[in-house]
Amino acid sequence: MAEKVAPAQLNKNLIILHFTVFIWGFTGILGKLISISAVQLVWYRVLIASVTLFLYFNFNRTTFRVNRSTFFKLIFTGALVGGHWILFFLSIKLSTVSVSLVCLSSITLFTAIFEPLINKKRISKLEIISGILIILGILIIFKFETQYTKGIIAGLTSAVCASLFAIINSRQVQKYEAPVIAFYELSGAFIWISIFLTVTSGFDKSMILGRADIGYLLLLGTICTSLAYVAGVSVMRELSAFRVALITNLEPVYGIVMSFLFFGDMNKMTMGFWVGAIIILSTIFLFPVAQKQVARRRNG
Repeated sequence: MAEKVAPAQLNKNLIILHFTVFIWGFTGILGKLISISAVQLVWYRVLIASVTLFLYFNFNRTTFRVNRSTFFKLIFTGALVGGHWILFFLSIKLSTVSVSLVCLSSITLFTAIFEPLINKKRISKLEIISGILIILGILIIFKFETQYTKGIIAGLTSAVCASLFAIINSRQVQKYEAPVIAFYELSGAFIWISIFLTVTSGFDKSMILGRADIGYLLLLGTICTSLAYVAGVSVMRELSAFRVALITNLEPVYGIVMSFLFFGDMNKMTMGFWVGAIIILSTIFLFPVAQKQVARRRNG
């Protein structure tokens, strides 16, 4: 659906999405604090989240069966989910929380390009312009933060994966409840990452967790993943994938502020970073205003 809902319901979905994005912003902090590798971190994350959702279904005696075709679609989409998170946490470990979160803002451009192609609809010029401005901001950051090149590339690739599974979920949520979609996709991510760790002999002593890591991972897997993922998918029933991607770009705002409070990351950033970040965040805030103006002209 393209947001053809009552204003009260729309506002409710927007509040839920903003709260979800705030929680997602905190995942960057946890990713920095957890000592294990990005792949191992995501393996534990999706394991905890999948188990949490399974217990939720059983506690509420909720059926979560899907047909065979949907099962395989969601399991394979889980590969994109797992890839997105692995690349995101890898980006954090190769750069800083702030740089990784800003790179994630490119979701807007990728969604503006991919969504019309996948859903076979007309490309919005306004969405493309917004996406290009965000990429411009990222390029400025890329130019000045050259020591973080690998982290930036990982962050941008993570955004591609996030854009694709968001578009897929915006279609699936019209047929199935958000917790069901989340369960199979997170289970799929667990399966694919387990295969990868098995092939690469990743199940070794480095998987052993310390007390602090256990606490951080439980918080990451339950509140920041199973709960937030379900909430994020549920609002897609009324909000377009692009609108969700646009608001998701507020994650850098929340994440950068928390990064400063926890790690003092702001002291490491150059002027180029802030110029790029301002371009990105200005685009995010001004897009809804421009969208309303375009709608008025069409209706006027």
